[in-house]
Amino acid sequence: MAQSPDPGSPAAGPAGLGDLERVRRVLGATAGPLRAELLAGGRSNLTYLVTDGSSRWVLRRPPLGELTPSAHDMAREYRVVSALHGHVPVPPPVALCEDADVLGVPFAVTGYVDGLVLRTREDLAAYPPARLRECAFGLIDALAALHAVPYRDVGLGDFGRWEGYLGRQVRRWMDQWRRVATRELPDLDTLHRALADRVPRESGGSVVHGDFRVDNVLLDHTDLATVRAIVDWEMATIGDPLADLGLALVYRDPAFDSVSGGGGASTSGLFPAPDELAERYARSSGRDLGPLDFYLALGYFKSAVIAEGIHHRYLRGMTVGDGFAVVGQAVPPLVAAGLRALGGQAEGGSRWA
Repeated sequence: MAQSPDPGSPAAGPAGLGDLERVRRVLGATAGPLRAELLAGGRSNLTYLVTDGSSRWVLRRPPLGELTPSAHDMAREYRVVSALHGHVPVPPPVALCEDADVLGVPFAVTGYVDGLVLRTREDLAAYPPARLRECAFGLIDALAALHAVPYRDVGLGDFGRWEGYLGRQVRRWMDQWRRVATRELPDLDTLHRALADRVPRESGGSVVHGDFRVDNVLLDHTDLATVRAIVDWEMATIGDPLADLGLALVYRDPAFDSVSGGGGASTSGLFPAPDELAERYARSSGRDLGPLDFYLALGYFKSAVIAEGIHHRYLRGMTVGDGFAVVGQAVPPLVAAGLRALGGQAEGGSRWA
């Protein structure tokens, strides 16, 4: 296993990277010694900006500590980015390293894409509402374009199986909950049972991102409706595209604020309402949205379990960066919102109330 260098050594990287000389050898010839910094965000896999003073790369590795089965698979993430490059906006693939002697875990490197990230509500303050509406619709159009990629033709025919995807998701995320739960939460059990009882037939199959939201894309600096790169592909698979849409709409709910560290951009009222975004997706994709309430509830269920997993690692001192102390607060309201979604429209005529 890789040994951490003396923190005073010029080869020492930030927590989770260790000896940057080992990383340099993976990258090949570089203009000079590497320097690295932890990028903001990344509530799961750790993301770093690496530079030799001339070129820049982005390195992603699994989080510190014990990993849940099937999560944080860097080879899968690298494979999907490599397959989609040239078809939808993604960072250019550079290297996948599965040699445990380098960092102790597999990691992936892509080229750096110069794009704008809207992560917080403060980031939105510089833009008029009309531009932010265009941005949100551009994101939805990018999601529809991803779902239109002929995944078999780009080499992802064996990347997953969309038939039975929804039932597997319900089972998988309940299994993840049992692994990471830090408390008893009867409402989550109720939500799980309700989802299991209502699993519909899949709407079809496509590449699904699994974590599509505004702070997981890089936008053009001058045209917010243009996506320069979709990032953070660790959840990607072949599945029901409407599950991707449902989760993207869940990220508009203020209940998600604590997961993003508070004041997240995705929950801002400056963006269009979820109903508008769903209608835009239906027009852009040509898909019938079917039983959207189920997909929303599944999105709430998944996001609650992910939040609990982050909280689990935080309590054990296994997170790197700021903003993790409040993530656990999001779990009960996310579960409650999932139950409301399955209960039909809330009082007042909107499922988003």
